[in-house]
Amino acid sequence: MIKNPILPGFNPDPCICRRGDDYYLAVSTFEWFPGIPVYHSKDLKNWELYTHVLTDDEEVDLKKLPSAKGIWAPCLTYCEEEDLFYVVYGVMNSMNARYFDVDNYVITARDIRGPWSRPVYIHSSGFDASMFHDSDGRKYVVSLEWETREGYEKPGAICMVEYDPAAQAIVGYPKKMWRGGTDRGCIEAPHLTKRDGYYYIMCAEGGTGYNHCVTMGRSAQVWGPYEKDPKNPIVTSVPGESYERHDPDHLKPRYYNPESILQKSGHGSYVELPNKEVYLVHLSARPFVPELRCTLGRETAIQKMMWTEDGWLRMADGSNLAKAEVPETSLPEVPVSEIPDFDDFDGEELGNYYYAPRMMPQRFADVSARPGYVRIRGQESRTSLNKVSILARKLTSVYARITAKMEFTPEVHQHSAGLILYYDNMNYINLRKYYSETLGQSALSVICLENGEKTEFLNTRIPVEDKPVYLRLYIEGRNSWFEWSYDNEKYEKIGRVFDTTKFSDEYCRYGEFTGTMVGLTCADRVKHEHYADFDFFEYIADETRDVN
Repeated sequence: MIKNPILPGFNPDPCICRRGDDYYLAVSTFEWFPGIPVYHSKDLKNWELYTHVLTDDEEVDLKKLPSAKGIWAPCLTYCEEEDLFYVVYGVMNSMNARYFDVDNYVITARDIRGPWSRPVYIHSSGFDASMFHDSDGRKYVVSLEWETREGYEKPGAICMVEYDPAAQAIVGYPKKMWRGGTDRGCIEAPHLTKRDGYYYIMCAEGGTGYNHCVTMGRSAQVWGPYEKDPKNPIVTSVPGESYERHDPDHLKPRYYNPESILQKSGHGSYVELPNKEVYLVHLSARPFVPELRCTLGRETAIQKMMWTEDGWLRMADGSNLAKAEVPETSLPEVPVSEIPDFDDFDGEELGNYYYAPRMMPQRFADVSARPGYVRIRGQESRTSLNKVSILARKLTSVYARITAKMEFTPEVHQHSAGLILYYDNMNYINLRKYYSETLGQSALSVICLENGEKTEFLNTRIPVEDKPVYLRLYIEGRNSWFEWSYDNEKYEKIGRVFDTTKFSDEYCRYGEFTGTMVGLTCADRVKHEHYADFDFFEYIADETRDVN
C-alpha cells in the first residue's frame, strides 16, 4: 500500500506529469527559495526531491513580498511532440483589498533539471494558471479569473486563452468558459486534458480549506460547453452536497470531517500509466483536533483512480473520500535516496532540501569557507521581508527533534544566531546566542513572535561562554521547547513550552497557505557581515505518528 501523504509537510498544489517511465511532481513554494521543487518517482510510491525549477532570485524577485505571496500553483507538463517540459507559474504580488494582483509566466526545458528558459510573461488574468497542449499543436492557458466587482459571484470563473508559442504571447483576451461542477463555490486550480475525443477540465472547488474537493467536466470542443460529471466531486474529504457559492471564504472549518484522516483534500492533477492505471495527486492536511490547525501546512497525497465505461474519472474503490492508504501501482518498486537526518556539511554543495525566505540560501550560507561547517552570514532581523538569513528545511512531522552545533561569538547586541521554528516573519520561536550588554557577555535567550507581537523571555536568559554550544528543539505534538548543552550529553531546558498548533494557516494572521519550517539562523543588524559556523544540523522526525 501507498501511505499518505506521499510528501509530508509544506508541499501544496501538486501537479504531476510523466515522461516515459519517469514521473515528476511539482509543488508551490510561495516566498521560499529555491522555487518550485520537483519530486521524481518510478513507481508513484517512493519519491525523491530531484531538482528545483526557480533558482535565480534576481530574475524572479520575491524580496519585500509578504508571507503567502510569491510562487503559486505551478503547472508542470510534458509536451511529447516537442520533447519539452513546460512550467507555468504565477507570482502573487498582492492580495490587498482582495484584488489578487498576479503575474503568470511560462518557462521550458529539455531536461527537467534544466537549464530552464527565461520566463515569458503570459498575462495577469487570475491565478492557478496551467497550460494545455492540444493534439493539433495549439496551446491554451486556463486560470481562475479573479472577480473584484460588486454584485458578481466571488471568487470568479475559469477563463481560457490561446497561447502562441512562436509569438510568445496570448491570442486576444481570456474568455470565461467554466463555473464549476458543484455548488461548493470558490473554484480554482484548473487543468485541461484530452482523452478519447473529449476535453476534460479538472478543478478544485469549495476553497482550499475544509470543504475542498476535486471536480471534473468534459466537452467535445475545447471551448465547451462543458458538462458536469454527474458524480462530482470525484475526490474530497467531505462527501455530500453543499451550497456555498454565496460564501467566498476558503477555510470553512464547519466542514471538518471527523471520519477522515486527510482533510482539505482537493487541487488535483492526474497521470495515466502506460498500462492504463490512473493515479491522482492532490493537496490535503492533517490538523490538530479540536483546534483545527494544520502546523504541517498542506501536504501532497495520492489516490488510485479508474476510468468508467462512459468516460468519467472515479476513485478505484468507488467512493470519493480521500484515503490515507492507497493500492500500489503494478510498476516495479524502485527505492530512492532520502533526505538525510544528519548533515555534517562535509559536501561541496549545500543540500537541495534547504530553503530560505525570498532569496537563495547560497546568498548567505557557505559550505566552502570552513570545510565541514556551514557558515551563515547574518543579515536583517527575522521579521524582515527583505534579506533574512534563515537556512531551513520543511517540518514533516509534529514529533521531531532538531539539534545543531554552533560556534558564534557575538560582538554587539545586534549580533545573534541560533535555532528557529518558523512559520513566517510574524510567527516564530528562536533560541539564540547574542551579546548581552546587561551581563557584559554572551548569553542565550528565547524570543517568540506571535502574530507580530514580540516577547523576549529575559527571565530565562543564561550567560554562556564563547565556545561551541549545542542547541536543540523538541517538537512533541502540541508542545515545543528548546534545550542547550556544552557537551551534547547533558542538556538544560531554556524558556517555556510553546503551543505548536499556533504555527499554522488557521492561527497566523499575516500569512497562510505555507507550512512550518525548522532551521539555522544568524543576524547582523549592523553591517550584515558577522557570521556563525554550524558543525552539523540533525533533523529526526517520526513520520509514522499521527498529528494528534
